[in-house]
Amino acid sequence: MTNPDHTVWTDVLGYMTAHHPDKCRQWFNDLQPLGTHGGVLSVRTTSDIHNRYLQRNCSEDFSEALQSVTGRLLSVRFLGPNEEPEHSAPGRPLSSMNGSQSTSAQPLDASDVMPPSASRQPRPVHRPTLRDSNTERPYNDSLVINPDSSFENFVEGPENRLALAASKAVAEAPGAAYNPLFIHGGVGLGKSHLLQAICLRMLDRERTPKIHYVSCEAFSTEFFQAVEANQMIDFRHRFRDVDVLVIDDIHFLAERERTQEEFFHTFNALYQNGRQIILSSDAAPHEIPHLEARLVSRFQSGLVVDIKPPSYETRVQIAKRKAMIRGLKLDESVACYIAGKITTNIREIEGAITRVQMQHLADRRPVDTDLARIALEGSIAEVKPEVTITGIIDAVVGHYGVKLTDLQSKRRQKSIARPRQVCMYLARRHTRYSLEEIGGYFGGRDHTTVMHAVKTIEKQRDLDAELDRVIDSLERHFAAGA
Repeated sequence: MTNPDHTVWTDVLGYMTAHHPDKCRQWFNDLQPLGTHGGVLSVRTTSDIHNRYLQRNCSEDFSEALQSVTGRLLSVRFLGPNEEPEHSAPGRPLSSMNGSQSTSAQPLDASDVMPPSASRQPRPVHRPTLRDSNTERPYNDSLVINPDSSFENFVEGPENRLALAASKAVAEAPGAAYNPLFIHGGVGLGKSHLLQAICLRMLDRERTPKIHYVSCEAFSTEFFQAVEANQMIDFRHRFRDVDVLVIDDIHFLAERERTQEEFFHTFNALYQNGRQIILSSDAAPHEIPHLEARLVSRFQSGLVVDIKPPSYETRVQIAKRKAMIRGLKLDESVACYIAGKITTNIREIEGAITRVQMQHLADRRPVDTDLARIALEGSIAEVKPEVTITGIIDAVVGHYGVKLTDLQSKRRQKSIARPRQVCMYLARRHTRYSLEEIGGYFGGRDHTTVMHAVKTIEKQRDLDAELDRVIDSLERHFAAGA
């Protein structure tokens, strides 16, 4: 006999798949509806991590799905595995909410009823302010960890093997393995995934360490709010009385002298007490412009590892894994097609998977290379890899056979000065950095030196065909992400 509760919840999940496929995950099948009370359906999750993720990212979408399926003005509230609904009596079963089951013995509240037209176009859902149950303070968005970002879902390749091994070591022995751990690499290559995977692994332990995971932007914002409100004692307690401090995008400390000063003392307090510090950045410590030398030194005192763009073989496996997480089966040929089209970063692979899934649901046809071609047609043709100073330096160093330390030194020999000028010229042409910031990358030179380098190379390109050919070759090299 069909279970009406199961049928309604299955319809809710089906609505999510059809209308919000980018939000859907395989573990949604483990969610447990507990019934409705006062117009709210309580749904139990399998972990606090899943609960926080759903509250932050999916509450409105699930409420929209529930309203559409039942024709009632209802909302969804997610609960942790040990959390009970606010009401003491059992909630009304799902079967009494289904529009076709409206003859249930338990009457619906008048506020539950929606007109037929509203059931087709659900009204906007108002989400209450979320609170962190551990601290009784407003829930910090930066603390939300994606359950998908586990070590098991991280695809290993030669480009990230060292970073992955270091992350696992830190997760197993925080404060003892590598401290600090500094992971750097381009946008969308998996740095945040590794940071969150470390947190997830630590949270799986019987004795969970106290972890504070924030973005650098959140650290800076909280610092200035604390200064203005004269609450620096509370701020320092929040960031220093922890076992593990994880900060994403630490390069945003650049040009923020007061924030750098505060973070310097925070770093020292944690390090001296044997607490683990984990940082990520778009650039290596010595390549972050306007970062104080004492912070560079401390960041480099631990383990600094980089992540490079994924190879074709790695991208194929990433496409398969990202599709699997969403419950989408991807044949080898489709994964290879996506990997061939997307050569830049993992986030664009995720975007391609989303478009393929949407096309699959819209056309109601199997996922094959023809469907993938239609889904991706015109959507990625104009996407070009981001050009970074690091990429430019790598290309120039490789061509001229010099060292980065030579380019940043005071040496003026032609064999060093010419590659340095080429780097400055290319950085000015292909990045968003100012003359001062570019000069900072090359031994703290001022903006006039960079201007001179740019003008010199521009003039020499017109006079020296060989130099012009070399620069064309270098531009093709780093622009292709090679």
